[in-house]
Amino acid sequence: MSDTVLQSLNAGVLQLTLNRPDKLNSFNEEMHLALRAGIQRAHDDAEVRAVLLTGSGRGFCAGQDLGDRDPRKGGPAPDLGHTLDTFYNPTLRLIRALEKPVVCAVNGVAAGAGANIAFACDIVLAARSAKFIQAFAKIGLVPDAGGTWNLARILGEPRAKALALTAEPLPAEKAADWGLIWKAVEDADLLAEATALASSLAAGPTLGLGLTKRLIQAAATTSLDEQLDLERDCQRTAGRSADYAEGVTAFLEKRKPEFRGQ
Repeated sequence: MSDTVLQSLNAGVLQLTLNRPDKLNSFNEEMHLALRAGIQRAHDDAEVRAVLLTGSGRGFCAGQDLGDRDPRKGGPAPDLGHTLDTFYNPTLRLIRALEKPVVCAVNGVAAGAGANIAFACDIVLAARSAKFIQAFAKIGLVPDAGGTWNLARILGEPRAKALALTAEPLPAEKAADWGLIWKAVEDADLLAEATALASSLAAGPTLGLGLTKRLIQAAATTSLDEQLDLERDCQRTAGRSADYAEGVTAFLEKRKPEFRGQ
């Protein structure tokens, strides 16, 4: 297991910590593969009922490590489309397809693809000192890792264009005010609050939570009629689950439910 992404499993929460603090947790190939392996573990391991993604050191993720792409060294221009197809896009698709909650705790700067990976998660908390930067324009690139999709969908075209074209840092509190993240919290409280949230989700009816995630994501591209059919199908599945039976029984018995994610 690579030490570029630390993994720990506790009470159903798989914590994945990006761990290249000397590089502001920027991505190299090893860290790409290690993060993907962690998300794949969340897919495959029934003991994992929620994921908490964060970074070590003073930053969350500065995007791609450009150290291996120095044009002064000569050689052919890189095929960045290949980089996206091989590394970023599979990981983003895994996060979106994971029918378990993914909480992201942004502990510092989130730039470029680092910001957009955070936005792909289900619930994002950020330290008040954190900033989100669409840094691509500074080096002549376009936002990737789902950035154009998420920014336009969440913020609308005017704000999405302004952030992408100017590369202006977006402070955590403004990101929360704009609805781009769930909330900004005091720096010292970030990990504790994010861990408590992930633990609460992991103890919840995670099958139903996963179906809810599926439905909300589908709503971006479906008609009302299609969405009503999807809700029917997912509700049928949820209604036959052990968690639903437990939830109703606990309600009638006036006690706290003990969900198993089944």
